[in-house]
Amino acid sequence: MPSLIHDVVAPGTLAGRPQPTLPAVGGLTIRPWAERDAPAVLTAFQDPAIHQWHARSADSTAETTAWIEEWRTAWWEERNAFWAVADADTDELLGRVALRCIELADGTAEIAYWTLPKARGRGVAARAVTALTRWAFDEIGIHRLELTHATGNQASCRVANKTGFALEGTKRSAALHADGWHDMHLHARIQGDPAPVLAGRPS
Repeated sequence: MPSLIHDVVAPGTLAGRPQPTLPAVGGLTIRPWAERDAPAVLTAFQDPAIHQWHARSADSTAETTAWIEEWRTAWWEERNAFWAVADADTDELLGRVALRCIELADGTAEIAYWTLPKARGRGVAARAVTALTRWAFDEIGIHRLELTHATGNQASCRVANKTGFALEGTKRSAALHADGWHDMHLHARIQGDPAPVLAGRPS
């Protein structure tokens, strides 16, 4: 049965190219994950704040090395795309930014991120989200990006607001964390929404 609607983004748009490295303002680099990042990822997942808002924990560098391999494979499968957020000068890992639940045919994906404790309060997450959003819209042709977070996660809500993701509503009891079910705020940006201006020197 022929479809009346064409694919918003053609299959193979991601898998047909290497995962790129993206610049972000404020001296950040958004780059593909490397095996050398495994110890820093292990450190990140010992952090109580990351435990509070994420479903996974890590016990060894062997485990986080396996995660990194999964994250790299996901690019070629066009279902998720994960990047390390690093200092452009030192390559020190500061966090992660990702496109999850990618549906190329529908032109949709979900933005996700975390930062290490030493990177918080510096606008790292906001600058990484802004750079990845621009790339998803301008280079890939994604039409709609969603961003969800637990209603109690005020830091994540600030990132969403700073990066132009409009609050669209609350999804009741939508995510299970270690401490139980959480209501989730749903934010989104679509093609044509005004882009925020973030301070910081170009990377």
